[in-house]
Amino acid sequence: MTGAPMIMYGMKVSGNTARARSYLIKASIPYVEKAPATLRFIQEIVPKAGGVRTMPTFEFADGTVIRDGGAIIQYYEDQSGHTFSPKTPKQNLVSRLFDTLGADGMFRPGMHYRWSFPDDNLDFLNWNTFRILPPGFQTQEFADAGHKQMQDAAKRLGVSPQTAPLIEELYAEQLAAFEAHLTDHPYILGGRPSVADFGMMIMWHAHLGRDPKALPIMQKNGPAVLRWTERMNVHAEDTTEYETYPHWGEFVPEDAIPQTLINLMKVYAVDYVPETLAAAQSINAWLADNAPEPGSKAERSYGYAQFDVRGTPVSATAQTYRFYLLQRVQKIYEAMDKTTRADMDAILEEANMMPILTAKLNRELGRANNCEAWL
Repeated sequence: MTGAPMIMYGMKVSGNTARARSYLIKASIPYVEKAPATLRFIQEIVPKAGGVRTMPTFEFADGTVIRDGGAIIQYYEDQSGHTFSPKTPKQNLVSRLFDTLGADGMFRPGMHYRWSFPDDNLDFLNWNTFRILPPGFQTQEFADAGHKQMQDAAKRLGVSPQTAPLIEELYAEQLAAFEAHLTDHPYILGGRPSVADFGMMIMWHAHLGRDPKALPIMQKNGPAVLRWTERMNVHAEDTTEYETYPHWGEFVPEDAIPQTLINLMKVYAVDYVPETLAAAQSINAWLADNAPEPGSKAERSYGYAQFDVRGTPVSATAQTYRFYLLQRVQKIYEAMDKTTRADMDAILEEANMMPILTAKLNRELGRANNCEAWL
């Protein structure tokens, strides 16, 4: 895949585009960003992307198409010898875990703060929408239809007036814990970014770090988090606040997991663990009833996960992508030697994350034709 710079079809307001963009920037990979709204994109690119129109989608000079930010990161990681993947087992597992938490564990705060506050956000979102639409489609009616679609998606992900107080409470705790960690470390695992940082950019940057409702919250309560989102979007190291940091350009030595990171995992576990267990139960029930053929496309979700968080009942679609990512975490754990596994157990026990190691689907997931597929 050589020749002209790769084209990334995406938008600034797209969380998954933020994940891929930051990777391409940090890896110094040339690309051109274009809107996923042209007739050519719909007619020529989407069919090569498994018939799924999502952001980001990538087109190489030779016509090859890769859909999904995680997939493009994996492609380049495989090509580069896993430049942004820690070589030590505990940090590798934690990096993949935070990639999963960012990619599939931040939907509710990200979607809530974007779509539950139209008076604050819609003018900003309209401007972003209109600017990428081709002539003839730059209408409020067209924009409203797209916004309604996303508001409905937020509801399916568990955003409602009933869950709003819980979402805001948990987000405040997540922001405080992330702020505490980034006060001490420039990136999640030390002095250089890992796949953890790219996964976490999805909602922390695109929704929570840019939208008018959420941005002031981060500016007031998470200035180090806001600076991290900025640092993830520049080629330079951007070391201003970390001139005396002892591990710049490397991960924390000796495969250590900072206590501030364990504290952050613990906050995530409050709703991530019960949702994961409930989603596994829902998808496994579907698998038992349907027994999909190997290689067949896995839908984005199967039924609903019903779970309780701090006395608040939550209902959210059971997402398959969560388990596609969790498989990697579980396999890293299973490959650990006995001593390392015991160390990892102690960390995950303290973080209340141990259940994610056994929260598995009865069928593994792979990729085929640019989509997740049942193996």
